[in-house]
Amino acid sequence: MEISARTNPIELFSRWLHEAATHPGIREATAMALATVALDGGVQNRIVLCKSWSEEGFVFYTNYLSRKGRELDRNPHCSAVFYWDQLGRQIRITGRVEKVPAEQSRAYWKSRPRESQISQYVSQQSEVVGSREELEKLASEAEKNFAGQEIPCPDHWGGYLIKPKSIEFWIAQPGRLHDRFEFEKSDHTWTFRRLYP
Repeated sequence: MEISARTNPIELFSRWLHEAATHPGIREATAMALATVALDGGVQNRIVLCKSWSEEGFVFYTNYLSRKGRELDRNPHCSAVFYWDQLGRQIRITGRVEKVPAEQSRAYWKSRPRESQISQYVSQQSEVVGSREELEKLASEAEKNFAGQEIPCPDHWGGYLIKPKSIEFWIAQPGRLHDRFEFEKSDHTWTFRRLYP
């Protein structure tokens, strides 16, 4: 696989993600570790799912009032990492987020399984809940309240677009002499360089 200055990093990302998604040993190819700047200045990290991507960037969805939502509201800089051990590959993305348009969030919400909609509808994500029983009771009550109806997308739930500043592709090699290729975006063009392992 040749990676060079002529490579489009978004097209390469698509190819790698497709190969990961069709690999029998990889359960969730779209899982990425998202790092944000915590409200106290530290760092927080968690796994989210990348739901779509384009030349503009990478989209994930969450509760805007969650810890990550509050952190991104205060500081939009973030980093995301995909790692597929079975393929010996990693992709690291750095950039800034912006909220996707509300109509895009609502369209994606409608495509989600109903139980996922219920979960997000009742969740006060990142806040303290007394017990599993309390959580299940809230979900059961919501299911009854919305019986025979569509579950509306909450105003505080939606997507973020990570607009990449850099994308790094890492390939495992014997003796830890790994290959690393970094693309950095300036305006609408990408610059390319190979990095030491």
